[in-house]
Amino acid sequence: MSVAITAPEASDIFNVHPQNFVALARQCHAWQRQHCVAYRQYLQQLPHAAPAPVHITDMVPLPISFFKTAEVYAADTEPDIVFTSSGTTGMQTSRHQVAQLAWYEQSFLTALRLAYGAPEAMAWLCLLPSYMERSGSSLIYMAQHLVQHSMHRQSGFFLKADDALLAAIESCRQAGIPTVLLGVSFALLDFAERHPGLDLSFLTIMETGGMKGRRREPTRAELHATLCDAFGSRTIHSEYGMTELLSQAYSKGEGLYEPPPWMWVLVRSEEDPFAMSETGTGILCIIDLANVYSCSFIETQDVGRVHADGRFEVLGRLDNSDIRGCSLLAL
Repeated sequence: MSVAITAPEASDIFNVHPQNFVALARQCHAWQRQHCVAYRQYLQQLPHAAPAPVHITDMVPLPISFFKTAEVYAADTEPDIVFTSSGTTGMQTSRHQVAQLAWYEQSFLTALRLAYGAPEAMAWLCLLPSYMERSGSSLIYMAQHLVQHSMHRQSGFFLKADDALLAAIESCRQAGIPTVLLGVSFALLDFAERHPGLDLSFLTIMETGGMKGRRREPTRAELHATLCDAFGSRTIHSEYGMTELLSQAYSKGEGLYEPPPWMWVLVRSEEDPFAMSETGTGILCIIDLANVYSCSFIETQDVGRVHADGRFEVLGRLDNSDIRGCSLLAL
C-alpha cells in the first residue's frame, strides 16, 4: 500500500531547524516529482537521479532556464500571481507561478526579520526605476509591501524624484529612524553622481544588483567602493534574490550572503554536471523550501563559493547565460 504524498506546511518550512531540513527537502522532492510535470520529466531523462534521494547532494536541481520554456508548477489550483523576470526586447523571460502569495510574504518578511529586525519599524526608501516601469516584478511586490506596512510616512518609491528622496532622507535622519535605501545598482550610482558628497552614513544602503545595460558592468567590489566613497558609508549591503525563488539571502558587507534557515546553497562542479558538494566553488544550486508549489531545487547560472558555515559568495556568471533582471555583478 503506497503512502500518500503531501506537501510541507508553511509552519514547517518557516520554522525549520537544521536537524529536519533534509527531511523537509525529501518531502518537497517527493511532492514535486509527483506534481510538477516539468521537474518529473527532467528527472526521468537522468539515469543517475535517485527516485528517493537520501543525502542533500542527491537532490537533482532543475536548470533555472526551465522557468522560461516550461510550466514549473506543482499545485492543482490557479496561481495567486505570476512573477516575471525582466529582459531586453525579444528576450525570453522567466515565469514563476506562485500558488499562494502568503508564502512569498511570509518568506521575505521572516528573512528580513531574522537579518535586520522588524521590517515595519524601518523606513524603506526605494530606488527601483527599471522595475517600476514594468509589471510582474517580485522585487517590486516585496518593496510595495514593505513601504505600505512601514510605520514611517517617509517610506516610498522615488522615481525621478530626487528632491522628495532628499527630503525623506533628511526627515529620517532628524527623527533617528532606522532607514534602508533599497536600490538597483545603476540607480544608486546615478543618484551618487547627481549628489556628490551626500552623507548617508546613518542609513543602510542595500543594492539588489542589476545594471541592465545602463552602464559598464563594474565588479561588486568596485560598485561597493564607489558607493561607500560617495555616501560616507562603511559598508554596502546586498540582496540575493531572483524571480524563480521565493526566498532571498542578504549580505551585510564583503559580498558574503547568509541564507535564511529554509534555504540551502550547494555547488555543482563546472566539469562534472553530476558532482554536487555542500562546500567549495562551482555553479550555485539552491534548495528553497518556500518553492513548494513550483520547484525547490534550482541550478542557477551563477558561479560562486559556499563556505562551511553555509554562507556563500557570488563570483560571476556562466558564459552565454542570459542577463537576469535582478542579475548579480560579475567579479
